[in-house]
Amino acid sequence: MKTHINTTKIYKARLIGTFFLLAFMAYGIGRNLLESGSTSEKYIGAILVIANSIMVLLIGAYLRNILMNYSVLAGNIYLFTRAFESIALASLVLNLITTVQISDFCGYFPAMLVLGLGSIPMCFTLYKYKILPTWLAIWGIIGYIAFAFGFLMELFGKQWSMYFLASGALWEITLAIWLIVTANKK
Repeated sequence: MKTHINTTKIYKARLIGTFFLLAFMAYGIGRNLLESGSTSEKYIGAILVIANSIMVLLIGAYLRNILMNYSVLAGNIYLFTRAFESIALASLVLNLITTVQISDFCGYFPAMLVLGLGSIPMCFTLYKYKILPTWLAIWGIIGYIAFAFGFLMELFGKQWSMYFLASGALWEITLAIWLIVTANKK
């Protein structure tokens, strides 16, 4: 991060980066276990999906605190985005405990669409105020536009999300690593 950011924000940057990586693993593993045939695996999957939702919400809260120094609107949009994603993904756990089934159309796809759209102002703010390297911020803007487009098409019945998913996912992994590595520098 830039040299004017104090060590508290650098600590949060490392924490945010760690949450990004752990949330990926928790949701990926948890979602697969939720869809397994074993009841015990389903419960472990539910715990991991809930853990993902908590980390996603914390990412939103921590990044909001940073963004608020530059753009109140971008900070609030990003927090709302992560809160919506958190609730929508956690709703998939209801498939385990109720007879009402939450489909990807009602849970995962809207969560990812909102994540894509709501992350664009965050990336633009990170670019505008040079909080991230230019290449990383621009990648985020373009990546999330493509990401959101793919999930918007899913809501219209086109199975396009897999073609655009990597643009946002790889950016988040790269950002996480960048935050963790850069936070070690003073």
